[in-house]
Amino acid sequence: MAIVNTAWDHVSGNIFKTWLIMFFFSIFTVGVIYVIAMGFGYGEVGGLGIVGFALIMAGVMNFISYFWSDKIVLGVSRAKPLTEKDNKELYRLVENLCIASGLPFPKIYTIEDSATNAFATGRDPKHAAICFTSGILQKLNKQELEGVTAHELSHVGNRDTLLMAVVSVLIGTIALLSDFFLRSMWFGGRDRDSRGNQLFMILAIVAAILAPIVATLIQLAVSRRREFLADASGVLLTRYPEGLANALRKISADKEPLEVANRGTAHLYIVNPLKGQQLVGWFAGLFNTHPPIDARVKALREM
Repeated sequence: MAIVNTAWDHVSGNIFKTWLIMFFFSIFTVGVIYVIAMGFGYGEVGGLGIVGFALIMAGVMNFISYFWSDKIVLGVSRAKPLTEKDNKELYRLVENLCIASGLPFPKIYTIEDSATNAFATGRDPKHAAICFTSGILQKLNKQELEGVTAHELSHVGNRDTLLMAVVSVLIGTIALLSDFFLRSMWFGGRDRDSRGNQLFMILAIVAAILAPIVATLIQLAVSRRREFLADASGVLLTRYPEGLANALRKISADKEPLEVANRGTAHLYIVNPLKGQQLVGWFAGLFNTHPPIDARVKALREM
C-alpha cells in the first residue's frame, strides 16, 4: 500500500501543477494577443474582440490537430502497424495493462530502428496508438517493457497527447501574431500613428519579441510535468517502480539517436530521442523537453 499511496501523492501533485501552469498560460495567451491587438491600433474594434477572433482561429487549428495529429506523427515517424501474430508476448503485456487501467486496447506500431524509445499518440483512449522502436523491444526485459508500456498508457489515460496538442496550437497562435506584428512594422500595413498609443506600441513590441520564447518555456514545463505524472500513473498499474526506473536508465544510457525523431516530435517520446541535446544546469534545463533522468528515477524509487 505504501507504493500506491506515494504514487497517488505524485499523481495528484503533478495534476495540480500542470493545470496551474495551464491556467496562467491561458491568461498569458489572452494578455499577449490583447497587447499586440492594441499595438496594431485596433482600439476602435476592441482589443477583446481581436482576442476572441484569435482564440476562434486557435479553436479551428485545435479541431484539425484533434483529428489528424496522430496520423501525422505516425507518418513522420515511419511507424508501421504491429499485429498480434508479429509479437504475441507484447500484445499480452499491453492487454493485461489495459485491463488493469480500464483503457481500451490501443493500436500498436513499431519503428524499425535499433535506438531504444517509445511514444503514445491519439486524441482519446478509443483512438490511441502506442509506438515502440524495434530496439526497445529487443533490449528491455519484460518488467522494464511493462514499465514503459504502463507509462505510455498513462499518457493516453491522462489525455496528455490532447493537452500537448492544445498547448502547441496556442504557442503557434502567439508566434504567428508576433511575427505578423513585427513584419507589419517594417513592411506596409497601417500608419504608425494610427496603431494606438505609444505605451501599447512599446508593450506590443516587447510582447512580440519575448512572448514566443516564454510560451515555448511554458510548453516545455508542461511537457516535463506530464512525464512525471505518467511515471507515477504507470507505477499505479504495475506496482513495481523499479521496472520503469531501470528502463529509463537503459534508454538514457543508449547513445544512439532515433533517426526519424525531430524537435517537433521529441516531446512525445518517453526519453528525449535527440541524444546529446539534453541541456544541463537550472536555467538551461528550462529548455529541455523531458525532466532529468536522475530526477525521474529518484521520484520512482521514493514510491
